[in-house]
Amino acid sequence: MAQQVHIAMVPLSAPGHFIPMVDMAKLLAQHGATVTLITTPQIASRFAPAIDRVTQGESGLSICVRHIRFPSQEAGLPEGCETVDALPYTDMMKNLLVALAMLQEPFEELFESIKPKPSFLIADMYLSWVAETARKFKVPRIIFDGTSCFNMLCSHNLSTSGVHEDLGDSEPFLVPGLPHKIEFTKAQLPKTLNPTSKESKEFCDRVSEAAAEAYGEVINSFEELEPRYIQEIKRVKGDKVWCIGPLSLCNKDNTDKAHRGNKSSIDEHKCLSWLDEQEPGSVVYACLGSISRLSLPQLMELGSALEASKYPFVWVVRGGEITDEIWKWMEEDGFQERTKGRGLVIRGWAPQVLILSHPSVGAFLTHCGWNSTLEGVSAGLPMVTWPIFAEQFLNEKLAVEVLEIGVSVGAQVAVNLGDEEKFGVVVKREEIRGAVEKVMEKGVEGEKRRQRAKGLKEMAKRAMEKEGSSYLNMELLIEDARKQ
Repeated sequence: MAQQVHIAMVPLSAPGHFIPMVDMAKLLAQHGATVTLITTPQIASRFAPAIDRVTQGESGLSICVRHIRFPSQEAGLPEGCETVDALPYTDMMKNLLVALAMLQEPFEELFESIKPKPSFLIADMYLSWVAETARKFKVPRIIFDGTSCFNMLCSHNLSTSGVHEDLGDSEPFLVPGLPHKIEFTKAQLPKTLNPTSKESKEFCDRVSEAAAEAYGEVINSFEELEPRYIQEIKRVKGDKVWCIGPLSLCNKDNTDKAHRGNKSSIDEHKCLSWLDEQEPGSVVYACLGSISRLSLPQLMELGSALEASKYPFVWVVRGGEITDEIWKWMEEDGFQERTKGRGLVIRGWAPQVLILSHPSVGAFLTHCGWNSTLEGVSAGLPMVTWPIFAEQFLNEKLAVEVLEIGVSVGAQVAVNLGDEEKFGVVVKREEIRGAVEKVMEKGVEGEKRRQRAKGLKEMAKRAMEKEGSSYLNMELLIEDARKQ
């Protein structure tokens, strides 16, 4: 019986990683598995309302959350600082990595006490020490990468070929062995392919070695979105690869969508009321992720571009030390007064899935993080693409050149965390405005783009429904666990 399948899960301390993993836990439980989520207190508190909603009442899903203490002070972090988006300074990332490595011993103590013994251990791939833990307890380990098959294949082919290694930062090159002709420069690559220090190279090597010995991999994507890339990934990695997304689609009603990831800094009813007042397909939703930190001049360029575009907009400005400065600029410059009624600015966490699914939203200005990209696809929206760092330039290529649902603002260089002031303004307001207007235009090209986006939305929905590709892959995953 499926109820006897017990799966333990351990997410990474970054919203882009633990939010889809919580969605995955809900889906596994919906398919009859018992799930134990092992995480730290701050992360658990962020998704507690979402878990409570599905474990209590009629649904009664079998999800248990177990805590391990996060060693903030031992790693030189402020007490209670347990996630990437909570870091007061970007140079504390190394402290966070030290703390994550220190979780192994308390994790193993807790894991030993879990009864019945889990059939599988699903862990974020960047928690490389879990490989050793899985060997110790003789439990098959499945890794969660949190990216697309397109990104995985690009990364694999670049790692094995090394075609980019001896080139200059701005010299373009083709990624070998892809179904499409895809070109990058070295300056656009993630640190995993272009490590900037000895420490980051050693970290990436450990992650790669641990990933190579995993039993299998779960992917937040669906086969119809990138069929040729999943086919190639299965050829590279073997058949133990399951595309089970888009994971965000497990959030069906507005309450689930509003409470996904964190408590929103805006009242959801106020947000929906504002959107209800706008024309269908007229609003630009602009959000550049939960950990991206643009410089003040760059934020001002973005705000000025949204104002100049003349479209209604929702602009999410993440919390952090620069938020007060951009708020002061909005007031002193007159931006707030000039955009009153036409612009809704959200300071902090926004209910993104709820906003994207509203009929008044017509485009998504995004940093191309994989969760956001997939949420945009699931909402059937064309995108204005503005990659900043990590694998975001790779995701942009998928959206713009393969799926043909995006228009780029023209970002050319990855701006890694902590380097924002050094780069200053990398995209000017005219370029942002031009991309927004191109996506929102009512002409033939704009309409084709919208139709392609709507077609992908329908495919995503079908993939998650009974007998859909992702639904069947989830069944296969649980069947595999039952045989352990």
